[in-house]
Amino acid sequence: MCSWGSIEICEWMTKQHDIKLLAGDYAVHLDLIAKIRGLASAEKFFEDLSDKMKDGQLEKVPGMIQELKKNTSPDVVTYNLWLTVCASQNDVETAEKGLLDKAATTLNEMEKRTSRKGRIAYSSLISLHTNMQDKDGVHRIWKKLKSIFHKMNDAEYTCMISSLVKLGEFEEAENLYSEWTSVSPTGDSRVPNILLAAYINKNEMEMAEKFYNQMVERGITPSYTTWELLTWGYLKKKQMEKVLDYFEKAVGSVKKWNPDEKLVREVYKNLEEQGNIEGAEKVLVILRKAGHVSTEIYNWLLRAYAKAGKMPLIVAEWMKKDKVEMDEETHRLIKETSKMCSETMAAVVQSIFSFRNPFQWFGIGRSMIIDLHPVCDVRTHKNGSVAEVGGYNSTEVTKKS
Repeated sequence: MCSWGSIEICEWMTKQHDIKLLAGDYAVHLDLIAKIRGLASAEKFFEDLSDKMKDGQLEKVPGMIQELKKNTSPDVVTYNLWLTVCASQNDVETAEKGLLDKAATTLNEMEKRTSRKGRIAYSSLISLHTNMQDKDGVHRIWKKLKSIFHKMNDAEYTCMISSLVKLGEFEEAENLYSEWTSVSPTGDSRVPNILLAAYINKNEMEMAEKFYNQMVERGITPSYTTWELLTWGYLKKKQMEKVLDYFEKAVGSVKKWNPDEKLVREVYKNLEEQGNIEGAEKVLVILRKAGHVSTEIYNWLLRAYAKAGKMPLIVAEWMKKDKVEMDEETHRLIKETSKMCSETMAAVVQSIFSFRNPFQWFGIGRSMIIDLHPVCDVRTHKNGSVAEVGGYNSTEVTKKS
């Protein structure tokens, strides 16, 4: 009898009140639904069963699964029911094992069906075995792939090197990278970027810098990702000079940059912590050149000034030119830094007039540039009296001998 006829009989039997169905009858019905109507229908049928049809002997499920494995291969329905049982018992460990078993079964089936025409499937299998931490499976698929096609492309090298790194096989990954450099003429930076990221994630910045230099020597053109990786690496080390260098290279390497707010925030955060005003200003210049400035970016700059106790002299003008609106925090930070300017100005004036001849403060008979940047500046007449106090970066005070 065909399956459709069988399922119709099962459905007719369930509607007959004078027929007492056993658990085995429902099991047959469930199996037929799964085969004919699919997994979703089978699961719904199981969920709709009355409690008395589910005898509650959940402890017998693992044993039944093992028995199934001896005699046949559990299908998708079997695994899903098993996971449902595990969930009802909060048995996470067994559920995870069930998922792994299910995945392994699926991968074996995929591998059997993969042919020469489906070359891309081999890379997928490598990635899937990697996610299962199956080193033997990864190496087996790679060996099979090379035996069939002989010459690997960049995408396949990228996949395998990435898998080796994830599995902690760094030496094998380095050897495979060396193989790639000897056979591939493309110089695709995505391949070496995998190892570069690995060194940086291991906090081996000296090795990362050395590897980067070797990339360049081999004629590989660094990409945005290359520069970004190095920027993050040196951020961890708080080496801000190199951070700014690589950040500028990263932003300048692409025609259209999609701002990475997290990266910009971390750069400014570190500059603020170090009181590095020059660095903060340089970042703003880089971002303005790239056409990516915002209220938040200006606020990050202002916070750096406030932390250093300095006053930004032309931020308001820059914001106006960039058509960036000030928000409540912008006004608060400008007010805060302006107050610092006033206090510094008063201290400077008081210091000057503590001398009988104010020019003694600057150095008699000499022209000097007094660096008060970026606070305030004091100008004097030739006779030593204060001529002007204003917002300048520096003051040249001259007195003829």
